[in-house]
Amino acid sequence: MLKPEGIIPAMVTPFTEDGAIHEHALRQFVNRAIASGVHGLFYLGTNGEFFSLSFDEKVRIMEIAVDEVKGRIPVYAGAGCVSTAETIQLAKKFEGIGVAALSVITPYFLNFTQKELMLHYEKIAESTVLPIVLYNIPARTGNSLQPGTVAKLSKIPNIVGIKDSSGSFDNILQYADQTDSDFSVLAGTDSLILPTLMAGGKGAIAATANVLPETVVAIYENWKSGRFHEAQQAQDLLKPLRAAMSWGTLPSVLKEAMNLIGLPAGPARLPVEAISEQTRQELVRLIRQYVEEGVIHLR
Repeated sequence: MLKPEGIIPAMVTPFTEDGAIHEHALRQFVNRAIASGVHGLFYLGTNGEFFSLSFDEKVRIMEIAVDEVKGRIPVYAGAGCVSTAETIQLAKKFEGIGVAALSVITPYFLNFTQKELMLHYEKIAESTVLPIVLYNIPARTGNSLQPGTVAKLSKIPNIVGIKDSSGSFDNILQYADQTDSDFSVLAGTDSLILPTLMAGGKGAIAATANVLPETVVAIYENWKSGRFHEAQQAQDLLKPLRAAMSWGTLPSVLKEAMNLIGLPAGPARLPVEAISEQTRQELVRLIRQYVEEGVIHLR
């Protein structure tokens, strides 16, 4: 059974200007990420705009990704929907495509009890042979997986880890403390990658790795080799980009940063607006600073 670890970029979904999936760009991003040394690719997460994609579009994105990766590294697919039934339906599609693992965000819109969340994940786990990574992002879903719930779910053989995007390091500590060492606690908040590793976590699913993949990988590789000062230096390099994410509605800033360095991420889908020209100029200055420091190498 797959044990998630290392740096797994939370891949954006590239669109053409008319809003279609940009297949060539998607394939380009796969190869760029693999060349940078990442340990997996995560699709259809929050920064992948899963909430703006149709069922068929999600399936097509995973077909393209799996085809381009060609088994070089694990491919994780976000299968979480509001209902248990639709999540299972999508999970079965992804299983047929050949993804390595599923990520399943908590259901959203309604506030669910921990018992209801338990049942949701139990039914999904029963429906697939694929490894499952739980996805906790309460600020977006209105539902939080409590540490005790995660501890119980971790006993299910094919529930192998959790991505925590709560922003709470205490939450990560409790997940790590209440699960076995072979259960993968992954940082979903990029500012907490190194602290998570130091606390016993296994890695991160990181949005900033779309722009700075080598830097994010350096956090993990330096940590793994015991070069903690170098790992902290790499972690610190993410701060300006991480702070810039708040300059617009997710993932507009991230996509524009990619566009500015020659990666055709395209626009975010409406109703997410493009960033203002003033914000764009601030982002240009940030990218220029990274280029001058040798963190980003423009082609």
